[in-house]
Amino acid sequence: MPKNIVQLNNQYIKDEHQHRRYLAEERKRKNRFMGWILILVMLLFILPMYNLVESYQTLLDRREQLVQLQDEFEELSKQKDEVRELADRLKDDDYAAKYARAKYYYSKEGETLYTIPGLLPQ
Repeated sequence: MPKNIVQLNNQYIKDEHQHRRYLAEERKRKNRFMGWILILVMLLFILPMYNLVESYQTLLDRREQLVQLQDEFEELSKQKDEVRELADRLKDDDYAAKYARAKYYYSKEGETLYTIPGLLPQ
């Protein structure tokens, strides 16, 4: 059994509809404003975050570079110690003669040299 619904169309109803439309428009404006504020806040957080990530990546690269440079420093220190030790040994005339004969193939008169790889005096 269908009922007939009659809508009253008086001034109060018209004013209420207008008031609801006004409130809906106000809500849309507030939501739009809050949306822009949210976008602005997101941008304000994204830019520093990007810089922070970039700085962290640079820090990691520098740490790797530091480790490589420390390894290189240790290797060069060892080489320097070896060269210094060789220089100290070369001050001895007998050792200097043996070294020159082995490395540069110097020989005394009447000697025959046979080279053996890896036999250079240390």
